[in-house]
Amino acid sequence: MLKPSASASSIETRTLPGIAVERLASAGVESPLFDAQVLLAAALGVDRARVLAGTVEADESGIARFEAMLARRISREPVAYILGRREFYSLEIEVNGDVLVPRPETETLVDVALEFIAGRPHARVLEIGTGPGAVAIAIATNAPHAEIVATDISEAALAVARRNASRCGAANRIDFVLADICRPLSGKEELGRFDLIISNPPYISDSEFARLAPEVRDFEPSLALRGGPDGLHFFRRIAEDAPSHLACGAMLALEVGDGQDGAVRKILEDRGLSPQAVIRDLGGKARVVTARP
Repeated sequence: MLKPSASASSIETRTLPGIAVERLASAGVESPLFDAQVLLAAALGVDRARVLAGTVEADESGIARFEAMLARRISREPVAYILGRREFYSLEIEVNGDVLVPRPETETLVDVALEFIAGRPHARVLEIGTGPGAVAIAIATNAPHAEIVATDISEAALAVARRNASRCGAANRIDFVLADICRPLSGKEELGRFDLIISNPPYISDSEFARLAPEVRDFEPSLALRGGPDGLHFFRRIAEDAPSHLACGAMLALEVGDGQDGAVRKILEDRGLSPQAVIRDLGGKARVVTARP
């Protein structure tokens, strides 16, 4: 237990992360010092720079908040869930156990979408499987004239996405729809056709899922992660449903897992689509596959 000294009502924060690091490291946390600093800053309501400088003090209530956060991290709960937020495309996105934590590599999908929309400012865009809404909101805030529809099969995820859209000032720009891929589940009429369809679908194979870090395997929603025995189940479903929703001259853009680009291109070809480009993320991995009708 972390406590102030008996002779004082506060303790210098520079000592607290060090006390926590050994406990986090023993629990198998990959970046114990960084996580301890981030959680302490959040517990005290300051930025991490002040924690690094040791210019703030923690009273008993601050230490109690830090201890509670630390216990959650030791259980391997992701830092983003503990904080309740994650930055994505310079936006603060609310996250909880109902949605995946947005990954930096998914910003590549946003880049591809925005490049396509640049030549079609009034494009109609569909995101399949929006989760917390991060991708749809990033597009909405950077392409103000695009019309965006975002679907998800999870009502709980859509509730988070709607809150995020409201917080980011994009609530009136995105129509969130309960749907299974392109098929509305709430009696809503057909979605229609789109100039751009994008998705970051579940693509973790069953064997890969068993090997995931506890932060992902035990805390993030498996519905948004698991792509069947070979990880390609949802790519097949999207390839089946998407063509009838693509307008003339439209594009389909899909985020893929490591090494899946070739298999996804073949799936799209088999459904009569014409694969176009494979775009790599900043780490050099094939991340997005595009196709045309």
